[in-house]
Amino acid sequence: MQHTVRPELAAALRTGPFHVALRTAIATRGLALHRVQQHLARRGVQVGVTTLSYWQQGRRRPERAESLRAVQQLEEVLDLPAHSLTRLLGPRRSAGTAPAGPATRPYRDLIRPAEAVDGLLATIAGPPGTGLHTVTHIERITIGADRRQLRRSSQHVLRAHHDGIDRYLAIYQGDPGCDITRVTLRADENCRPGRVRRDPAAGLLVAELLLDRRLRTGDTHLLGYGFEDVPGPEPSSEYVRGFNAGAGQYVLQVAFHPAALPVRCHRFTSRAPGGRPYETEDLTLDGHHCVHLVATALPPCILGIRWDWD
Repeated sequence: MQHTVRPELAAALRTGPFHVALRTAIATRGLALHRVQQHLARRGVQVGVTTLSYWQQGRRRPERAESLRAVQQLEEVLDLPAHSLTRLLGPRRSAGTAPAGPATRPYRDLIRPAEAVDGLLATIAGPPGTGLHTVTHIERITIGADRRQLRRSSQHVLRAHHDGIDRYLAIYQGDPGCDITRVTLRADENCRPGRVRRDPAAGLLVAELLLDRRLRTGDTHLLGYGFEDVPGPEPSSEYVRGFNAGAGQYVLQVAFHPAALPVRCHRFTSRAPGGRPYETEDLTLDGHHCVHLVATALPPCILGIRWDWD
């Protein structure tokens, strides 16, 4: 059976978390919770209105076998594709564990040296997790005629998975030998600069981007921001992006100056900085001297594009 799903609902089903997708599906269907309960009861599944309310608020999570069966029936009641809700639950948690947002890894797993990023993050007080999940991220990298990186620009759509989010942390690491003290942050759209911390020895910068509102659970926000770099002594040979909480969709474009084109390009995915890639694919320059990649439903990982000059 073909399911036609509205764009907002399709995005929630693709990126989660579960409670946001469930709430969006119920709202799209236009059913009150007592009506959802009645539809489930006709299918032999008994779930209280309070339980349904807690599920869509993220205050509880379906865990027991009967609850998981109810989620399967909810997919039919709400006219959703099979497994679209159940897959967002992931593996069952062991007893006593607390509810969580999307699976995350610490930033130190994605950036070297780990001590440097830990030190910078410690100087910006705040919760240990950002509370944000990437819905869509479009990133553009510009390489100049001298084969060095000049600019990084981002259009970033984020979704809050708890209330009260009012900032986003952007982390930038320059090419080896760059002068991180001369790298400048641009807050282009729907944000303004907050605190900026730098580690010159590691070529690392952490910047706080302040939002113009406090997000509630399930809210989305579009940011436009970037960094202007001062080229280091060595040519650039790759651009890498770490995802500590995965992403719904990521697009990366690298644009080369027509006077400095690489001979080979490829995308790669790995689990740790400098680790052996578990996925690679050759890329071909287009007529505008660009290569790009598109990735969807990303787990926490490291993803990037490498190129050879000779």
